[in-house]
Amino acid sequence: MRRADRLFAILQSLRGGRLRTAQQLADELEVSVRTVYRDLADLQAQGVPVDGERGMGYLLRDGFFLPPLALSAIELEALTWGVAMVRAHADESLARAAEELEIKLRAATPTRGITIPTTAAAYGFRLTAADRQRLKAAREAIATREKLMLDYADAAGAASERVVRPLELQHWGAVWTLTGWCELRGDFRAFRIDRIRQLTRTGTHFRPEPGKRIEDYMALVRCEARPPAS
Repeated sequence: MRRADRLFAILQSLRGGRLRTAQQLADELEVSVRTVYRDLADLQAQGVPVDGERGMGYLLRDGFFLPPLALSAIELEALTWGVAMVRAHADESLARAAEELEIKLRAATPTRGITIPTTAAAYGFRLTAADRQRLKAAREAIATREKLMLDYADAAGAASERVVRPLELQHWGAVWTLTGWCELRGDFRAFRIDRIRQLTRTGTHFRPEPGKRIEDYMALVRCEARPPAS
C-alpha cells in the first residue's frame, strides 16, 4: 500500500470521533505498529488534529474535514495522474506536498460509492538526488526572486559560470530546464538541470524589469514560432 493511501485509510478510520489504538490500525493496514506511530506523527506534523497517546488510542477531532467538494471520478483520476507526475519528477518536498494534497482532497470529496482507479504511474529514472536538490533550490529562488550562480556545462562539455535571474522551471518529459535572464549573455537562456554542476543561491534579489520577465520570454517564443506572412 502506498504511503498516501495508508495515511488516507488512517484518517478514514479515525473520522467521526472513533477511538482507535495503534495496534488496531496496524492490523487493519497490515503494517507494523511502529509504522502506524510514524504515520500518526507525520499527520500531526502536517497540522491534522489527531489526539491521543501510545497505549490509550487516537481519534480525530471534529472540524478537520473540508466541506465536500463536487469532484467527479474523472476529476479525481486526473488528480492522481498529476500527483504521480509530481512525485516522480519534482523535488522531494514538492512531491511530499502533492501526496498530502491527494490525501486531503480524497478525504474531502464524496465519491458516492465510485472507485477511483489508479490508471497511471510515472517513474523519474533520470532525476537524481542532486537534480532534485537543484530543482528545489531553483523553485524557491523563483518564488523569492533571488539570483542564482550557476556552474554550467553545455552540450559540448564547455563550462561557464553565470549569474541568472530564475524565471520558470519547465518539464520536457525527459529533462527539466530552468529558464532565466542570463546576466553574462544579456539575454534569456534555458539551462538543463542535469547539466548544472553547481547551483548557488546568491542572497541577492531582483525586481521584475520590462524585457527580462517570463512573459517577455514567452512573447519572444510565440513570435519566433509564428509562421511567416505570405
